[in-house]
Amino acid sequence: MLNIVFYEPEIPFNTGAIARTCGLTKTRLHLIRPFGFEIDDKHLKRAGLDYWHLVDINYYDSYEELKNKYPDNTFFLATTKTKQKYTDVKYKDGDFIVFGPETRGLPEDLIRENYKETIRIPMLKDYGRSLNLSNSANIILFEALRQNNFFDLQ
Repeated sequence: MLNIVFYEPEIPFNTGAIARTCGLTKTRLHLIRPFGFEIDDKHLKRAGLDYWHLVDINYYDSYEELKNKYPDNTFFLATTKTKQKYTDVKYKDGDFIVFGPETRGLPEDLIRENYKETIRIPMLKDYGRSLNLSNSANIILFEALRQNNFFDLQ
């Protein structure tokens, strides 16, 4: 099973959309507080539609809490501040793919401390914007699934 992490997500639609993907791909979803919305937000629930019962969702108060719970797993950090493409790494069962908040991305110190595990999606350079959070998570998740022969998905 793969793991998607949203670090301090701000927009309920993105979290709802990735929850739907996680439910349909047997991917565990991890959310790190604080959130930019209430967990019972109607927009969050609407984006996830009626897939919520399929989602294995976990909540944390910090990134350290998550890392301490899974000390032997690999954590890939998605950021625009690296050269390594998401297709340059080998994903395995149990890996985590971490995404930062929509308006600011992951903290600089977290990126520096884990630079060897940073990955990016190629896109226009120097535009100052990046892809939508849930779209980015889907792109990388499906590459990780593809590399693992989609596990037992049909």
